[in-house]
Amino acid sequence: MNTNPNPDPFEPESKERLRLWLRLLKTTRLVEAELRERLRLEFTTTLPRFDVMAALHRHPKGLKMSELSRFLMVSNGNVTGIVDRLAEDGFALREQVPGDRRAARARLTQKGKEEFVRQAEAHEAWLDAMLAEIGPDMASDLSTALARISDKFED
Repeated sequence: MNTNPNPDPFEPESKERLRLWLRLLKTTRLVEAELRERLRLEFTTTLPRFDVMAALHRHPKGLKMSELSRFLMVSNGNVTGIVDRLAEDGFALREQVPGDRRAARARLTQKGKEEFVRQAEAHEAWLDAMLAEIGPDMASDLSTALARISDKFED
């Protein structure tokens, strides 16, 4: 579907893809900013903190700090600070990894699991409302196309 209001049959397809890329970037930034603000206002939390809780929720047995930072594609220092604050709030535990004195594993506590579920439900509802212009079939098609693109860059 061509969304360009003045399509030019002589304009290369690359221009349309460039416009798509710029629109994706702009939309991503706007949606992310809105999510950050809603998390701050409704849950007094941050998007990085939500992301750490989401990763730990997906891995109930926990993740080593190095695994967590690799999973989230952020530095160990960033993850360590967030996990420390989650632990202070009773949402996460840091445990030594048996047989490796230098490694620590983080996991959610029951309180953390419950809090994450509460936040995740709101997060999903917010995204559903923000992306309501995209029907389920189109969302599936777009998701598939974007997955094909990202798969080209992964090992």
